Formats: sequence, C-alpha cells, structure tokens
Amino acid sequence: MADKKEWLDVLVYIEISDGKPQEVGWELLGQATRLAGKLNQKVKALIIGNGASKFAEEAVSYGAETVYVVDDLAYETYVTRTYCNAFCKVVNDYKPKIVLIGATPLGRDLSGAVATNLQAGLTADCTGLDIDEKTHKLLSTRPTFGGNIMATIFCQKGQPEMSTVRPKVMKKGKPDTSRKGEIVNVDIPVDPKDLTVKVLEFIPDKAGTVEIEHAKIIVAGGKGVNSPEGFEQLKKLADLLGGEVAGSRPMIEAGLLPQERQVGQTGKTVCPRVFIAVGISGAIQHLVGMQNSDVIISINSDPEAAIFQVSTVGIVKRWQEVVPNLIQELERRLN
Repeated sequence: MADKKEWLDVLVYIEISDGKPQEVGWELLGQATRLAGKLNQKVKALIIGNGASKFAEEAVSYGAETVYVVDDLAYETYVTRTYCNAFCKVVNDYKPKIVLIGATPLGRDLSGAVATNLQAGLTADCTGLDIDEKTHKLLSTRPTFGGNIMATIFCQKGQPEMSTVRPKVMKKGKPDTSRKGEIVNVDIPVDPKDLTVKVLEFIPDKAGTVEIEHAKIIVAGGKGVNSPEGFEQLKKLADLLGGEVAGSRPMIEAGLLPQERQVGQTGKTVCPRVFIAVGISGAIQHLVGMQNSDVIISINSDPEAAIFQVSTVGIVKRWQEVVPNLIQELERRLN
C-alpha cells in the first residue's frame, strides 16, 4: 500500500438511479466542502453510469473541484462487481483520504463491496461527520445500541476512510453554476465475465405514491394513535395538506403502515418542510429520522414527552381533541 501521506482530499460518490442523480450526492458535497476546508484539501466527486458525463457540471456547481466520470454503456445497469471494480480503480489511482457515499439501497451494497475490496474502514448510516483536530481523521457519528446512544467512530487502519450517510440527514446547499472545475473522463472497460447478473425488468413504484423522504409535508403517528381509525384521521389530514402519512416503528410492527412509511433509525430519514408528530413520544431512534425537518409540530398529551425538545410548536393535548378540529378547519377553508 502507498504511504498514507499520498492519500488526500474528500471524494463523494454521486449515485445515478433511474437516469438521474440522487440528491444525497449533492447533500454530501456540502459536507465534503466543510471537511475538506478543515483539512486544507480538495473536494472531488465520482460518477459512474451510462450517460454519467451530463451530470459532471452539476457536481461542480454543488462544490466538486474535480469530477471523475466513468461513462460507458456497460454501466447502464448497476451490477455490484462492475461498479465496485470501477470505484476501486478510481480510488487506487487517485487516492482520496475520505470517501462519502449515500446510504441508499445501492449505496449500502456498493460501499460494503468497495470497503471489503480495499480493506478500508467503513462506518455506516452516519448522522454527523467531522475532522479530529489532532489526528486529522474522519469522525463519523451514528446511533448505536438500538439508538440509545450516539457513537463517534474513526478508522485506525486502512485507506481511504469511508462513511455512508442517509439521504436528508445533511442539508443540501445551493448550486453555483458559475463555479469552474476539472472533469476527468476515466476509461474503465467492463470484463464480460463480471456481468454475472442481468436485469430482465424494472418495476417502478406505484403511480401516484410519493416516497416519504421526498415529501414536503408529513403527518406521522406513534403509539398514542395506535389504531386503524386513528391513522385514517391522519391520512385525511395529510391529504388535505398535500402531504404523506408516516409512522414510528411500533406502528409499522403493528401492521398499521407498510415498512416504507417508517421514520427513524431502522426506517427512513426525512427532512420535510413540515413534520406533524401525532402521539409520538420522541425516542432517539425516531428523532434521528426527522429532527432536521424545517418545522416540527408535535401533538402529545404528555407535557414531558421528549418530542417537544425538538419541536417548533408543541400542543399538549390528546390528539383526538386536536386532529379532528384541524381537519374541520382545513375543510372549511378549502371549500
């Protein structure tokens, strides 16, 4: 392995899915800019895919000083082995000190394969990133022990230092189209023997549904609701607001909502403009999934509920006294 002093800069992987870049890449470029500033190093990006070149300038606008582009028809479909080989080739050639990847389903799969291949340290599902002032190592913070404590982890051995971060955990900066950067086209042919799987069909999500991580307004229910009738009320409120309904882990385990509607450590991280928490106590496992929302409105009968500590507005009442009145007032105003 090359001397550690050769490993410099912060590299962000920009995931292309369904023909478009995932926003978590832009979110991570903002964090990379902050981390690279503390190290007095540069921000770089990596894009892999068929047609990846057309997103290089956008990566520059979000903060990348150099963009490595692996653009080839062979990367039309994600295959772990081919993407991992391309990723590792770029890392070994350009030696970034830090690598950041979005903790999407694809990112989780790819990061594990890359870290294993490179024998690098990897911290998954982080909620905070920083640089240690003395060692200049990457500090990755994530919930642990069932979400009861927050642990800050650093990698003692191996290069690069890798972390994955969930979408919506970091704030996305504003693009600056006047920025200039270097675009490096990297030719990495695919060995046909590595194409061990073939995608026969892609089935998109049901029409008309919005994934909660992309919703601008979310109405979420917890143990205080805990009934089909209660969630019918929350769904009605969400529909009137043009939002989506979600829930805490116990509500998913009770079968009141599908898994993809879970907010929290073992669910999804969301950052809507408005998050309405109904009957949610505010356990840390849930808070890590929604505490960065722009406005948090909480309804809970317990004045000591932890949810109020992160709330913009707190209403100490039984939800049955509040939600029906909200629905009635919204219906009056909308009619």
